Amino acid sequence: MTGVLASASTAAATTAAVHATNYTVIFVAVGIPLVVFGALAVILSAWFRLQGHRADAVAMASYRKLAEDAVANQQELRTELLRLTLKVDAVEKLMRDVG
Repeated sequence: MTGVLASASTAAATTAAVHATNYTVIFVAVGIPLVVFGALAVILSAWFRLQGHRADAVAMASYRKLAEDAVANQQELRTELLRLTLKVDAVEKLMRDVG
């Protein structure tokens, strides 16, 4: 009877060993893709943020050019206004002298 019990306990131990969960395989099978997809998400997020900053830089360059043109036009208008003011002053002086 001892032989039968020994072989039954050996069979139970073998069955338990066969059905044991191998956590290393699970961690590798889940962990590696998780790390790869996480890194891919970070890379894509950074790339799209960079593209947004590039678009902002282009818009800012256009705005800077517009501001420079506005300053140049304002200087031209000031010069023209000064010239017209001098002409109006001359006409006023002429009208005072005549009248």
